[in-house]
Amino acid sequence: MSEKSFIAKMAEIILRFMKPKYMDSQAEIEEFLAKKSKIHNKPVKSIFKSVDFNGMQVFTFGNKGNCKNIILYVHGGAYVNEINYQHHLYCMKLSRKLNSYVIAPVYGLAPNHKSQETFEVIRELYRDILKLDKNTILMGDSAGGGFVLSFAQYLKTIDLPQPSHIVTFSPWVDISMGNPPYDSENDPILGEIGLKEIGKSWAGDLDTKDYRVSPLYGDKSGLAKTLVFAGENEIFYKDIEKYIEDCYNSKLIIGKGLFHIYPLFPIPEAKKAFKEMKKEIM
Repeated sequence: MSEKSFIAKMAEIILRFMKPKYMDSQAEIEEFLAKKSKIHNKPVKSIFKSVDFNGMQVFTFGNKGNCKNIILYVHGGAYVNEINYQHHLYCMKLSRKLNSYVIAPVYGLAPNHKSQETFEVIRELYRDILKLDKNTILMGDSAGGGFVLSFAQYLKTIDLPQPSHIVTFSPWVDISMGNPPYDSENDPILGEIGLKEIGKSWAGDLDTKDYRVSPLYGDKSGLAKTLVFAGENEIFYKDIEKYIEDCYNSKLIIGKGLFHIYPLFPIPEAKKAFKEMKKEIM
């Protein structure tokens, strides 16, 4: 990929101004998680359609009866932030341009919810998706991308089939943040201090290096064909590279000089990323 576009440079400047303080401050992240623990999750309001699945809100995009692919999209947000319009718009784009029915669950967030309960509800949702007998794709960004990679490993332990493809954008593959140093200063979105505390909260009773929360440490054999996008300048980049090293049925596409989850932003580089994804899975 060529030099970073002007639009991407402007997007990064804006993101730096919007970076949450809790990502780079111990006091701020402790206060943030304490406040979050007192807030009960409510249904997400949106102009987009949602349904109930075993008590979990699930957004849907596209036509289930007339599609080639079923995409299970797990949203990012560091396991503490809800699905937002950036995710909704991207899911709508996926449904339209990939002839797909996209299913985006609103899973429980930390600190009030833990990884294991999300595994259970997504497992049942995945079982239902398999009954549709379509080309199935697991997809996710950031924390959602990490979840998808862990979930694919988990499928092997419960004798459920792998999806046709796995696609992740800047997946959080090691919530222990166990491979320092991390360059928090140059990441306009994320920071090591905040991520470490959030990771502990999301893991709950699990070790933060358990594959169910940190797929970097799991068994990557026998997984579906995997496509991973990562920004060269993001905090997760070296962990993602490490994940790819022994994940043999995988391909890493690097956004030169780019930031976290760049394919979800309205920048020229995202258009190139989408074309690469379409070429791989269609």
